Amino acid sequence: MAKLIINADGGSRGNPGPAAIGFVLRLPGGRVVEKGEYLDKRTNNEAEYEGVIHALKKAKALLGKEECLKTDVEVRMDSELAVRQMSGEYEFHEERLWLLFRHVWNLKTYFKSIVFKHVPREQNAQADALVNKTLDQATSTLF
Repeated sequence: MAKLIINADGGSRGNPGPAAIGFVLRLPGGRVVEKGEYLDKRTNNEAEYEGVIHALKKAKALLGKEECLKTDVEVRMDSELAVRQMSGEYEFHEERLWLLFRHVWNLKTYFKSIVFKHVPREQNAQADALVNKTLDQATSTLF
């Protein structure tokens, strides 16, 4: 059984403010892919969701349709709100997050299964570092 581990994070400086995502994919077979991407102005919660969306899209592109359908995915995040909303435990009070959730939900159909797991920030340090590095680089050119 193939398993993909995703550590995803997103953050903004200001809420809303300049935002970025970071993710680490641990693909079946041992390959590791890291990415940070600048998003422009977002809230922290929006950036968290976009981190998952970007990670799932990248995984889909790398694995291909056939392999995705055989792959179980575990998404690890340090955002308890996002994890609980994506797991169906919390309701949505912001339409913007609901729209991002729907995007994640649609991406779920490409994979065998997806579970969302809340982890302490220390266990998501690599994805968090990608967010901060990306924000540092982007904001240094903005000001």
